[in-house]
Amino acid sequence: MHITRYTDYSLRVLIYLAVQGDELATIQEIADSYDISKNHLMKVVHQLNKKGYIETIRGKKGGMRLHMAPEEINIGILVRETEQDLSIVECFSSKNACRITPVCGLKSMLGEALTAFLAVLDKYNLADVIQDKHRPQLLRLLQIA
Repeated sequence: MHITRYTDYSLRVLIYLAVQGDELATIQEIADSYDISKNHLMKVVHQLNKKGYIETIRGKKGGMRLHMAPEEINIGILVRETEQDLSIVECFSSKNACRITPVCGLKSMLGEALTAFLAVLDKYNLADVIQDKHRPQLLRLLQIA
């Protein structure tokens, strides 16, 4: 299975904010911590705000923070909401033109694998990702003061 950069960055933003706690963070701080593009993060942050995962505060002392507790953010749901297309092969798509689809066993196998992939992610939330025992290391690695 593969997730897009968009989903990866969405998870990274939420991890950063969860580790930071109630403190406000900026897009630039998060981009610098992960050494990724600020421009890529702007769209991600906009969508996370729109979907209610984070809240943003405008102004000179503004920033963002989680809008819900890490325990309330289910990883499986987040992946479903951020992935544009979970059609892992053409036959899952409405634009399927594969000639062997009606008799191919691969579609059901890959469908089962996708279901299992998402079922595993559904068992976890953001609090599971950041685990309290790893918080000091995460703070250090993300260079959060």
